Amino acid sequence: MTQNFVEELKWRGMLAQIMPGTEELLQKEMVTAYLGTDPTADSLHIGHLCGIMMLRHFQRCGHKPIILVGGATGMIGDPSGKSQERNLLDAETLYHNQECIKKQVAKFLDFETDAPNGAEMVNNYDWMKDFTFLDFAREVGKHITVNYMMAKDSVQKRLNGEARDGLSFTEFTYQLLQGYDFLYLYQHKNCKLQLGGNDQWGNITTGTELIRRTLGIENEAFALTCPLITKSDGKKFGKTESGNIWLDPKRTTPYKFYQFWLNVSDDDAEKYIKIFTSLTKEEIDALVAEHAEAPHLRVLQKRLAKEVTCMVHSEEDYNAAVEASGILFGNDTHDALMKLDEDTLLSVFEGVPQFEVSRSLLETGVKAVDLFAEHSQVFASKGEMRKLVQGGGVSVNKEKLAAFDEIIGTDRLIGGKYLLVQRGKKNYFLLIAK
Repeated sequence: MTQNFVEELKWRGMLAQIMPGTEELLQKEMVTAYLGTDPTADSLHIGHLCGIMMLRHFQRCGHKPIILVGGATGMIGDPSGKSQERNLLDAETLYHNQECIKKQVAKFLDFETDAPNGAEMVNNYDWMKDFTFLDFAREVGKHITVNYMMAKDSVQKRLNGEARDGLSFTEFTYQLLQGYDFLYLYQHKNCKLQLGGNDQWGNITTGTELIRRTLGIENEAFALTCPLITKSDGKKFGKTESGNIWLDPKRTTPYKFYQFWLNVSDDDAEKYIKIFTSLTKEEIDALVAEHAEAPHLRVLQKRLAKEVTCMVHSEEDYNAAVEASGILFGNDTHDALMKLDEDTLLSVFEGVPQFEVSRSLLETGVKAVDLFAEHSQVFASKGEMRKLVQGGGVSVNKEKLAAFDEIIGTDRLIGGKYLLVQRGKKNYFLLIAK
């Protein structure tokens, strides 16, 4: 093996629990491991990234990763750390979501290689859809006692009133379904290891137990989990005011994605650069040292944002995000602004006051002072605007406004639709021609 997978996870801060014997197995042979993911959306978000990075390191260390899309279990819900049951999805939606997820994961794992450790994607709906309840009760249910299932943390929490509605039978059996996935992959794919977040430990160990009890004590299976990622202020990682940070550019623009990583705290940047990039220990140690000498330059955040944006999106998207950031926070020019696509423009100027103006005004040409003080409320009065223009304090699309009565026409619109007005250094306004 080229690298020791467990050692790799340890220095990166990505190891929470590990079953005895796991490390020895990994050093002895090429091991197949799987990690489950929930297909309830057509995109992963950055909360999934730690698990995906685990699979990436696993494959780079010479082992074979399987990503399991929980088509069947996704129809049910998992009590681990959740206070609500999930919505049921139809087969068509599940298939669509699976294909979208595979495309995203293909940026992290090699599905195309002919090497024996090529990545695979499986869907547990394929082996669960024809499994009758009677078969399940006979082949799975009889091997695991209710006492064993009741002892699990996730079940205890729900029973002790942490959830409003208690625990449904469906959710209670979830750990058996997940355990059966492990048994099925053990038998059909020689999969001996399950990876997951540490909230999954109870479900994963149910799987190792089911394998032993079903196939005999000499059949050993193993478990390894990564910690749940948190922020240094104790808040949940990956959530912002506006919700999840998604990997799909249609849900979270590459600009917003880049900004998320750029704005993490120093402590978080040092932690995240180990977890969410493939940089070596030497590279990261050098960056940490460089950052410590001049924290205000945000060396760690910039490198973290670059690595993750390039990996999830592309270098082109990263460059565009850097350029877009320059428009708002730097001295980037009119030309850079005019190149922005609509989604990025709206991301960059999210939260700035917006005014709708009539397109017909611009078609005939309108004086700037009328447009900004009468047809929109960029200025409280024409007098205020006159003064500021004379002092060189008003810009339209990053170009200084030469005269307060300059004529503004449709040729000035960004993407044929937007006009960016800057009042002073920091006050931006977006005019939308409709």
